[in-house]
Amino acid sequence: MAEQTALADIGSEDGGRPDVAVVRDALGVGVAVGLSGFAFGVTSAGSGLTLLQTCALSLLVFTGASQFALVGALAGGGNPFTAAAGAFFLGVRNAFYGLRLSQLLALPRAVRPFAAQWVIDETTAVALAQPTRRSVRIGFTVTGLSLYVLWNFTTLLGAMGAEAIGDTDAWGLDAAGPAVFLALLAPMVKTVTERVVAGLAVVLGLGLLPVLPAGVPVLVAALAAPAVLWAEGRRRGRTTAVKSADDAPGEDR
Repeated sequence: MAEQTALADIGSEDGGRPDVAVVRDALGVGVAVGLSGFAFGVTSAGSGLTLLQTCALSLLVFTGASQFALVGALAGGGNPFTAAAGAFFLGVRNAFYGLRLSQLLALPRAVRPFAAQWVIDETTAVALAQPTRRSVRIGFTVTGLSLYVLWNFTTLLGAMGAEAIGDTDAWGLDAAGPAVFLALLAPMVKTVTERVVAGLAVVLGLGLLPVLPAGVPVLVAALAAPAVLWAEGRRRGRTTAVKSADDAPGEDR
């Protein structure tokens, strides 16, 4: 049943895009974002992580925003457990991506654990833009493969070249990863509720930086979503109650 629903969601194969167009778009995203792995390698090495630790993060974690959050918190003197918690909560979004992609890709069970490693912002964005299952699979695979290979290669180069570059703060390379993440996220923030969540998260995150340990502000900022959704639910409840009262027949006087 789930597979039939997913097929209906993405349309028939007859309306698909040419494979070469999907590959071109996927490679464009993979190469453009993959190059920022160099910035992560430099930033991670500059934060005190070894070459092996830096490369292991890209090989095993492979989610840029979480990786930058982790090394940024460590560089700021944050507790390793707090830094890891912040990175974890940033990475939780990939689980929600996976719920949707599992329907669209409909991969064999034996392949799913390997495909899960590539469920990130970029592969999700490319896959969701495709009209058919074939193009979804091509877009996901090409984006994931090109980005994974290039990200890890440039991470290695960045970590090896960190000493030659010198002070990473002076170059501002630590901002490259978050900037890429925000560039991908911004077009998805369309509704008023989403903008309020984003704005409140920014206010909480930046406002608490001077008073909380490194890594903790991002955890507090995550509370913006449930807070705004709770307020929105209360507002809708009151609106419904007022509307119901207005629609009710009045008493005879």
